[in-house]
Amino acid sequence: MPKTSRERSGFRPRGPTGRRSATRGRQADGDPGPVMAEARVLLLLSGRPQSVGFAQSVCGLLGGRAGRGPWPTHCGLRRGQLLLSAEPFPGATARLPLQRPAFCPFAALDQQPTPPGAELPANRSVDLGVVVVLQSSDRTVLLTRRTRTLRVSPNLWVPPGGHVEPDEALLDAGLRELWEESGLQLPQGQFSWVPLGLWESAYPPMLSWGLPRYHHIVLYLLVVSQESQQQLQARIQPNPREVSAFLWLGPDAAAAVAVSEDGTEAPRHLSQDLPPSVLALELEEGGEVRPLALPMSTLLQTTPATADGHERVSTGTKFALRLWLQHLGRGTPLPCDTGAHVDPGPAKEDQNMDPLPPDQGTGKPSA
Repeated sequence: MPKTSRERSGFRPRGPTGRRSATRGRQADGDPGPVMAEARVLLLLSGRPQSVGFAQSVCGLLGGRAGRGPWPTHCGLRRGQLLLSAEPFPGATARLPLQRPAFCPFAALDQQPTPPGAELPANRSVDLGVVVVLQSSDRTVLLTRRTRTLRVSPNLWVPPGGHVEPDEALLDAGLRELWEESGLQLPQGQFSWVPLGLWESAYPPMLSWGLPRYHHIVLYLLVVSQESQQQLQARIQPNPREVSAFLWLGPDAAAAVAVSEDGTEAPRHLSQDLPPSVLALELEEGGEVRPLALPMSTLLQTTPATADGHERVSTGTKFALRLWLQHLGRGTPLPCDTGAHVDPGPAKEDQNMDPLPPDQGTGKPSA
């Protein structure tokens, strides 16, 4: 029997003793991860692939200087590198919406000089991350809250995700992060998946917090399980070094979170149709889990002008929730024709291109 790409790459889920420490790469409004010597994100500019400098805005280089986005971006994989272009190219296997926050520090740096005495990381390029939007069979998605002790993006509600290792397929990286953070291992052949979109992520997320120290392009993958929320929740074993709570968000609550105004300090008013709280599960000392009535207003909090560690949903997660709702046919279309389009595979003109998707990892591509 032919091996799956997961078997070919040698990927094996690690048990609790093999989980990574909280200092390793997890994305949520920008996350560290190891610094890679080789560029992981390339842009097709002037007909040839080029790496992107740390302080350069990927959205800006792909035409994002005009308008607020998102921008339709053609994507392909080549020897473990993600290649992006504003125009179709041989080997491109998906067209996805690319977005950045309205307060993106790299967009701001495009318009103003770096303050005197300030330094940005030298000799670094843009890194690559992947995030799994896990949907149960009864149409809820999993969000986890990062622990307060993490030095990057503490207390943010995000889906599981993190840094892509050099030898990993993107889906494999997402499934590994899902396992390491939630303890969930999806049975082979019992889920489908589709790429949702791309997010330009920085941390700190805006210049008023300080100069950015991390810069990622994050690929959001929708992974649709054949198991119900109850079945999945029965197997969850969160990693307490990274996760302090988790919840399942349904379409109605997700719609309110997805459109909450960001970039200001004032939360939106609650709709009368929304419940005042949602049920979450919080980890206690010793590993026990207790129910938590999480105020809906907490999920509608926006990014403040200064760093404060307040609990909220990350801006990139709000973008991913919008894309998820569109996939369900529940969301408002984005401002331009930026829905995810997936081609059948790499063009024969470029045999160095790996498919993004299909046939990557153990799941079957979703329609």
